[in-house]
Amino acid sequence: MPGVLSGLRVLDLADRSGALAGKLLAGLGADVVLVEPPDGSTLRGIGPFFEGAPDAERSLFFWFYAAGKRSIVADPATPAGAALLERLAARADVLIETPPAAAHDAPPQGGRWAPSHELEGLVVASITPFGLAGPYRDWRSSDLVAQAMGGMLAVSGHPDGLPLHSLGLQAYHQAGVLAATGVLAALLARERTGRGQHVDVSLQAAVAASLEHVPGLFHQTGQIPKRHGTLHWTRFFRVGRCRDGWVMHCTLGDWTSLIEWVKSDGLGADIDQPEMQDSMHRQRMAERIFAVLDAWAARYTVAELHQGAQLRRIPYAAVRAPEALLSDAHLAERGFFVPIEHPALGRSVPFPGAAFRIDDTPWHLSAPPRLDQHRDAVLRDWSAT
Repeated sequence: MPGVLSGLRVLDLADRSGALAGKLLAGLGADVVLVEPPDGSTLRGIGPFFEGAPDAERSLFFWFYAAGKRSIVADPATPAGAALLERLAARADVLIETPPAAAHDAPPQGGRWAPSHELEGLVVASITPFGLAGPYRDWRSSDLVAQAMGGMLAVSGHPDGLPLHSLGLQAYHQAGVLAATGVLAALLARERTGRGQHVDVSLQAAVAASLEHVPGLFHQTGQIPKRHGTLHWTRFFRVGRCRDGWVMHCTLGDWTSLIEWVKSDGLGADIDQPEMQDSMHRQRMAERIFAVLDAWAARYTVAELHQGAQLRRIPYAAVRAPEALLSDAHLAERGFFVPIEHPALGRSVPFPGAAFRIDDTPWHLSAPPRLDQHRDAVLRDWSAT
C-alpha cells in the first residue's frame, strides 16, 4: 500500500545532526536516497555494533537512522560526483543538508554541495547549529552544545547538582522533526505555487522550542524555570524508587483510591486531610506527599505498583531501562518493533517501527542499505519521468 509520500524523491546529504529528518520522510513512503562518500557515512563508524565486532555494515546507530533509505556513493569534490549530484538534484523534490559552520556560502570544496543553478520546485532543508543567518551563524556546535545553548541543560538535573545532558541526541532529534515538518509544509505550498522553499532549521532554536514549560512561563510571567530533579515542573509527578526499580508517582486522578491504598499499608495518615482532595493543594504540598509515597513505594516491586495503580485507574508509570522495551506489553500490542530481514546477516532483526500512525496508512521500513547498494536502481528510477 502506498504511503503518504509515495512517489516523493528526497536527496539526503545530512550528517547525524539531520539524519532523523530523512528517516521520518522515508517512513511516510518517500524514496530517500542517502548520499555517502566513497568510504561510507560517518554514521557507519558509530557503535554499538551488532554482535560486538566493529563493522561498517553492523553499526546499530547507522541501522536506526538509515533503515528505509537507499544508498548511493557520490564524492562532490570530484567532477563525476558533482555531476551525479546535479542529475539527482534535478529529479529530486527535497534536498536535506547539514552544511558545516562557516561554509554557508562556501563552494563544494569548502564542505557544502549545492546545485549549480536554481531548481524552482526543489524544497531544501538546511539544518545548522544556529541557523543560516544571525550572529552565531558561523559557530560550531554538537548535540551537547545545542542542548546547552537552547536551554535544555538549564532545567535538567537536580537543584543542588550540575546540569545533565539528556539521554540520546535530543537536540538533533528535535531539529530532525522540525525539518521534516517544514518540508511537508513547503510541499503543500508547492502544490499551490509550483515553487519550492528553503527550510532553515537551527539546532538551538529547535531545542528552545521543545522545552514544554520553559518558553511559556518566561513569555507569560517572566519566570526563568529552575532544575527540580525528578519532580515534574507541574509538581504532580515525581520519579520514586521501588524494591527493584523506579516508577513515576502521580497525584492527579483518583486521589481517594491512592490515599486509601497507601493507608491500607499503614502509611499516609499524615497526608489524608480533607483539603488534599483539592489538586491545587496537593500541588503546593508536593514535597510532603511524595516523601510519603516514596516510603510506601519502597515496599513494592515496579510491576506490583504499576499494575495495582492501573487497576485503580491511577496514572502511574513504570520507568524502564532501554533493554526492557523489547518485552514491553504495550509496545508489543501496538506492533512497534518490526522484524526486518537483513540480507547481509541472513536473518531478521527487530527494528523500531512507526513513530506515529496516520489512520491506516502504512509506515514504510526496510533493512539499512549496504554502501552504494542502490546505485543502479536509483539511477534507473530517478531517470524515469
